[in-house]
Amino acid sequence: MIPRTAGVARTLTYLTLMAVAFFSALPLYYSVVVASRDNSALADVPPPLLPGGNLLANIGRVFDTVPFALALLNSVLVAGSIALSVMFFSTLAGFAFAKLRFRGGRAMLLLTVATMMVPTQLGIIPLYLLMVKLEWTGSMYALIVPALTSAFGVFFMTQFLSRALPTELLEAGRVDGCTTWGLFWHVALPAARPAAAVLGMLTFMSAWNDYFWPLIVLTPENPTVQVALSTLAAGYISDYALSLTGTALGTLPLVIVFALLGKQIIGGIMQGAVKG
Repeated sequence: MIPRTAGVARTLTYLTLMAVAFFSALPLYYSVVVASRDNSALADVPPPLLPGGNLLANIGRVFDTVPFALALLNSVLVAGSIALSVMFFSTLAGFAFAKLRFRGGRAMLLLTVATMMVPTQLGIIPLYLLMVKLEWTGSMYALIVPALTSAFGVFFMTQFLSRALPTELLEAGRVDGCTTWGLFWHVALPAARPAAAVLGMLTFMSAWNDYFWPLIVLTPENPTVQVALSTLAAGYISDYALSLTGTALGTLPLVIVFALLGKQIIGGIMQGAVKG
C-alpha cells in the first residue's frame, strides 16, 4: 500500500511540474509565434499555434525601426557591470558583517537594511540633478554608478555567510598566517559562490528590466532594451508582431545568462533550502 501511494504521489508531482513548466513557457512560445507572422495573424480565428515564415523579416524591421543593436549592447554592458559589482561588493560587505567584529558593525548593517524601505521614486529627482551636475545624462555612467552596490545584496550575503562559513575555518586560516583579505579571497569567496550566483542572476534581471530610470536619463538615440521596446510599442496602431519580435530578442540574453549560471543558481537555492 505504501509503495503504491508513493508512486501516485510521484506521478502527481511530475504532472504538476509539467503543467507549471508548460504554462510558464507558453507566453514565451506564443511571443515567438506572433513574432514569426504579420500583425494581421492576431485576428485569425482560431489563433495560430505554429510559427510562420516572417521571423527574419520582423527581426530586420526591429533593427530598422530603433537602434536595437545599440540597445542590446548598452543593456548587456549595464546589467553585466552592475551584476558583477553587486556580487563582489555584497560578498565583501557580507563577509565583514557576518564574520568580522568591529565597532558599529550591527548599526551599519541595520542602517543598510533600512535603506531598502525607502521608495526608489523618492530619490529620482535628486539623483537626476546629480547626474546633470556630473554631466552624465545620456551616458551609461548614469545607470551603472548609482547601482554598483545593493542593500538587498549585502543583507542576502550576510545571512548566507553567517551560516555557510564556519568561524573555525577562518580561525584556522589566521593561524596559518592568512590576512583578512586572504581569508575573504581564498575562503569566503569560494563558499559564497552559490549565493553569489543567485544574487548575480537576480541583479542582472533587475538591471536588464529597469525602464523608469533609463527612460529619464538616456536619450532616444542611446537607449537600453526596455526603452527601445517602448518605442516599438508606441504609435497610433500597435504592431504586435514587431513589439513581440523585439521582446523575444530582448529576452534571449536572460535565457543565456540563466543557462550559464543555472547550475550555481539551483545549487544555491537547494543549499539555502537545506540550511533553512
